[in-house]
Amino acid sequence: MIDPIPLYRTMYQHMGPQHWWPADTKIEIVIGAILVQNTNWNNADLALENLRRTTSLDVKRILALSVTEVQDLVRPSGFYVNKTKSLLSVLSWFNEHHCHFEQMVIDYGRSLRQRLLKLPGIGEETADSLLVYVFDQPIFIADKYARKLFSFLGYQNVEKYDTLKKQVRLPQNFTYQDAQEFHGLIDEFGKRYLKNRSQFDTSFLAPNKPAHLNEKNKTRKK
Repeated sequence: MIDPIPLYRTMYQHMGPQHWWPADTKIEIVIGAILVQNTNWNNADLALENLRRTTSLDVKRILALSVTEVQDLVRPSGFYVNKTKSLLSVLSWFNEHHCHFEQMVIDYGRSLRQRLLKLPGIGEETADSLLVYVFDQPIFIADKYARKLFSFLGYQNVEKYDTLKKQVRLPQNFTYQDAQEFHGLIDEFGKRYLKNRSQFDTSFLAPNKPAHLNEKNKTRKK
């Protein structure tokens, strides 16, 4: 199992608080999490701004639009047909629960993640992002940057989302605020240092590999 706390503390000390996800409301986070799939944040933000200008990101106003209208608004984010289907389905589900996030946690309990995964267009990463940023759950998000980071740090079997997620054990006192910061730190670090190995080797994390990995490297050199 991987203890992520030393890594979290080191990144926090060097980079400071990230206050990520960039959004004013939780519904904006929900919408952004769908729009940012398979694209960069700039493209997602263009689509988000279209929706904001037209509907003020009000769930009922978005659901009152026609499918074609929503497709036109989210087009800048790419894959607009599938994203429209996912967005309308997800927002309909939230609307059924009156966007009462705390009550949804109570109602679904431990099955909340599985319920999210049944929604169109919601995969593991998006589900975990919603759990952390919308439902205030202390979950590790094993996104692309996280997998690349742990791989560069020398960990094995971290190439797939579920294999890394299963290895990272968060302590009981790890809060959802910690989970948000950890995800934000990893993503900001990724943008700066994870383009390739040589870029990572210039980062503050390069000489800070876990001790047991250094021992393995020494053994291999012998």
